[in-house]
Amino acid sequence: MTENKRIVLSSDHAAIDLRQAIAAHIAKRGWEPVDIGPMTTESTHYPKHGEAAARQVASGDCALGIILCGTGQGIMMAANKINGVRCGVCSDTFSAEMIRAHNNANMLSLGARVLDEAKAIEIVDAFLDAEFEGGRHGLRVDMISALER
Repeated sequence: MTENKRIVLSSDHAAIDLRQAIAAHIAKRGWEPVDIGPMTTESTHYPKHGEAAARQVASGDCALGIILCGTGQGIMMAANKINGVRCGVCSDTFSAEMIRAHNNANMLSLGARVLDEAKAIEIVDAFLDAEFEGGRHGLRVDMISALER
């Protein structure tokens, strides 16, 4: 069985350029970006894009997700409503590493109006390079998952 190397990406209209730059970057790293849009800058609603990406992660079709809006906050809130999704918004590399290592996050949210492209890519790399530590953190993630039931 092969490892799932698919990462779903989605955003609202405020983050299309940054989303596409991240997709190109993760492809160079050997991941398969699954960009589900939107593709035009026409105003759109971030909750539907956060939900669509989160459903692909929750179903297992994609191993991870990266979502973006102006601040990263609203789209993250929508994604976290889907059972099985643990998404955090990050503006620094330490937080991105920790949401994977301690919270077993399967989605990362970024703010296109908060971060420039170089910083966003650093954060994506920190997220992708980190691995879940398990142990006492596994118990805590289980406690979070129990809240969904």
